[in-house]
Amino acid sequence: MRHFPRPLAALLLVAALAAAVRHPAAVKPSAAVRRWMKGMTLRDEVAQLVFVAFPGAAPHTRSREYLRFLRLIRDVKVGGLILTNTANGGRTIQHAEPYALAAFLNRVQRIAKVPLLVGGDFERGASMRVAGTTVFPHAMAFGAAGDPEFSRFEGQVTAREARALGVHWVYYPVADVNINPDNPVLNIRSFGEDPQAVAAQVAAFIEGAHSDPHNYVLTTAKHFPGHGDTSVDSHLNLATVPASRERLESVELVPFRAAIAAGTDAVMTAHVAVPVLAPPDLPATLSPAILTGLLRGELRFKGLIITDALDMGGIVKGFPAGDAAVRAIEAGADTLLMPADAEAAIRAVVAAVENGRIKRRRIEESVVKILAAKEKVGLDRKRFVNVEGLGDVINSPEANEEAQQVAERAVTLVRNEGGVLPLAAPERACFLTLAESRDSNEGQTFSQEVRARLAHATVTTLDPSLSRADVDAALARLTPCETYVVAAFASVTAYQGSLGLGGDLPHAMETLTASAKPLVLVALGNPYLLRSFPSVAAYLATFSSVAPSEAAAVKALWGEIDIRGHLPVSIPGLAARGDGMQVKASRPARSVAQ
Repeated sequence: MRHFPRPLAALLLVAALAAAVRHPAAVKPSAAVRRWMKGMTLRDEVAQLVFVAFPGAAPHTRSREYLRFLRLIRDVKVGGLILTNTANGGRTIQHAEPYALAAFLNRVQRIAKVPLLVGGDFERGASMRVAGTTVFPHAMAFGAAGDPEFSRFEGQVTAREARALGVHWVYYPVADVNINPDNPVLNIRSFGEDPQAVAAQVAAFIEGAHSDPHNYVLTTAKHFPGHGDTSVDSHLNLATVPASRERLESVELVPFRAAIAAGTDAVMTAHVAVPVLAPPDLPATLSPAILTGLLRGELRFKGLIITDALDMGGIVKGFPAGDAAVRAIEAGADTLLMPADAEAAIRAVVAAVENGRIKRRRIEESVVKILAAKEKVGLDRKRFVNVEGLGDVINSPEANEEAQQVAERAVTLVRNEGGVLPLAAPERACFLTLAESRDSNEGQTFSQEVRARLAHATVTTLDPSLSRADVDAALARLTPCETYVVAAFASVTAYQGSLGLGGDLPHAMETLTASAKPLVLVALGNPYLLRSFPSVAAYLATFSSVAPSEAAAVKALWGEIDIRGHLPVSIPGLAARGDGMQVKASRPARSVAQ
């Protein structure tokens, strides 16, 4: 018997399994699917696999942007859209206005011959992309709160608001297990580092999103086979998961198995290399061994496989748009999300079919599945939304109250030397917010909540654009303070490449720490920030940078809420997963509204 080296043997085993498992055809096409497919050319079928980005605001109908978009929908006949509403290469989020978004989607649905399937990365509910909707905190806050029922509720609200806006496909929940503290792209987007706890939250969200047949949305578990143990942002470069096959089975794959068992409609691929499963320079998105062999074969997933955005660095730096599209289809993907050049991708796949590299039946199987998904969300019966009635669906007081509860339950006290929290004398404290950029809204709610309780409070905002001299001058004005409270924002942003305080903000922290006065650090985002400033007197984590988390932090500082969160991740050398000091409320609650 011939013996192969272990990594090669594993590759051969997975490849053999991939070859043995046919891409699962959808059930017999329904009448609606057959009607949509009637008369489709090969190019039309391939175009149905392509999803392109669109802005939340409608461009002028005579603008170059709109005419290009019109061509993709009316002439190229792409299968769907993804709401990105980003600028500067994804670095700036411009939230869509809900009524304009709904009206725009109605307009383009009228143009499309086959109804468009519309998706969005609604990781914090619709509020991640759309203003005026229920603001939920990041996934890790749900992990800190520890109750999957919160995720189930978020799923219900997200489905209801998404469908009211005209969005049918939610690219959530995040099933990645964040076991690498230096992960710059997952972090608080993950529920935590315990595979079973993440799995419970993932399943609960899916069940909630599917609970109302009248507001059913397609859910997506991402990023397969797991992006939690990486230190590279795949928006910038190809990341590598250095896991053994046994580790993948016991950690990364656990939440994906739970998502499949819960009935997730789709699984999104990751632009990560997994050397134990495929060549070390091949992203999982383009790997037959990972998508067909592992996901289709071993995990028996029969739903839609959607690529992560194909314009990300983890793909475009190694593969041209057309080649990436062909390879993704060969690997087992059904949907090509945001190719760097949509028409080039379509041409390449059509050519691959015509020259025999890809079988026409393979394309038809994916088309049937995509069209069946459109029928599943009712696009064969109704493709337009009620714009006038939108206000009675989104941003309900009840949903926002529950979202605020999640934010408050998530607040976790990791350190409290000398019992500095809750603040015994807040009037003798100075408050600082460390924002991530000059034009950020971060810290506004925190400042408002502080001043609602203490009208003449000293609240200073610093950002990375300030010079060291400006930072030092601002800190010099705080010398009369007896306690420093620093609200530090370090949230996850695509294309950033790192997750920490920018500019001279670390210098500001070091200056404050060097004083003899107690320093309270409130991490509004990255919970691992304590590693950079381990000598602070007190450390409070909210696991999110959204406004409800800012309000929850102030309530905790004043002792107005019970502090009862638990770390869903460990902070190496400083705190273990599950840590969290439990503190009872000592003051009646207030808010800005009061």
